[in-house]
Amino acid sequence: MIKGYSYIILARNAHKKLFEMYLKKLILCLTALFLAPLSFSAWDDINMTPGVNAIAQEIFGLHMTIFWICVVIGTLVLGFMVFLIIKYRKKEGVEPADFDDNPKLELTWTILFALILVGMAIPATSTMIKAYDDEEGDINILITGHQWKWQYEYMEDEVSFFSNLTTSLDARNNIAPKTETYLLEVDEPLVIPVNKRVRFLITANDVIHSWWVPDFAVKQDAIPGFINTAWTFVDEPGVYRGQCTELCGVYHGYMPIVVKAVSDSDYKDFIQGKRDLKAQQALLTEKLWETDELFAIGEEVYLKNCVACHQVNGAGIPPVFPALAGSEIVMNDKGRQVEILMEGVQGAAMQSYAEQLTEVEIAAVITYTRKAWGNDAGGDGEIVVPKEILDYKNNKL
Repeated sequence: MIKGYSYIILARNAHKKLFEMYLKKLILCLTALFLAPLSFSAWDDINMTPGVNAIAQEIFGLHMTIFWICVVIGTLVLGFMVFLIIKYRKKEGVEPADFDDNPKLELTWTILFALILVGMAIPATSTMIKAYDDEEGDINILITGHQWKWQYEYMEDEVSFFSNLTTSLDARNNIAPKTETYLLEVDEPLVIPVNKRVRFLITANDVIHSWWVPDFAVKQDAIPGFINTAWTFVDEPGVYRGQCTELCGVYHGYMPIVVKAVSDSDYKDFIQGKRDLKAQQALLTEKLWETDELFAIGEEVYLKNCVACHQVNGAGIPPVFPALAGSEIVMNDKGRQVEILMEGVQGAAMQSYAEQLTEVEIAAVITYTRKAWGNDAGGDGEIVVPKEILDYKNNKL
């Protein structure tokens, strides 16, 4: 009997030591968990970005304040629970307390946490009112999401252009090395002046997109037929990057945003440069083009705008995206091909490129498809020149 009692004592001691060991590990884990946030503000890949303007920094400050309130509440509640678990754990020979509830304690913590929530809601509401201020800007820019690119239109200056991803196919397919701006580089960044209020009017042409630039604390859905607004005021020149954050199709990850903030004089030069380019493009419609010139330009346009759906080799992704290689329309029906690019195809994924590409680019990409992948051998071999595209537009007016 004495021997059996000794086994019971040994078992209890082992159980106690095991409990103490797990308790120490729990305390160490909790300590690490609550001390880790002390360095979060220095970890850009974990914490929010502070942003580059006043409203972004205010949002960051609000985020950190509420974060620490949550850390304190979590520490106190979890610490109190651990204390109760240890102090009131089951013991031999101890009669457990017999009670159902404590109305005073329940009322106290209900009122306390309600006050905490109200205290958090007041500054949050104030910040949201500032963030969603719809006042007209010094510069107003219409942003339209397309599959899969962004269109920027400067309302006061009648300047419009598209912004396309420039990361190469080889880099995307892990053939070429990736740069630091992998999938975050474009051919035409959005240019804005510093020390000016810039308002963004955000919509979409096809499906729902979302325009997000974390440095500006701007994230707005781009919805077809509806305009959302956002704004920014940048103090210092710089380059700021973002992405579409709405799953908008198979190439959703390939429509980045690049915003370049420049001085007022540089901004004026940028606008004037766009106006001059527009005038030069109008003159190019009268030029006598060689086939090789159009083919080279068309290849660039195709790789930037068409390859996502119709593939590098023109094979497409039937039945959604038809093949261009060996297509009867592409090889022998020049008029219909022009019409498709200018008007799009109703009920299909093919959109109109009349406003997205210049006359030269449309003529060039049609010429390219009629000459590439062996289409010239089996087709009529005719090219399309920019003047034909201009005539099509004029006949539509």
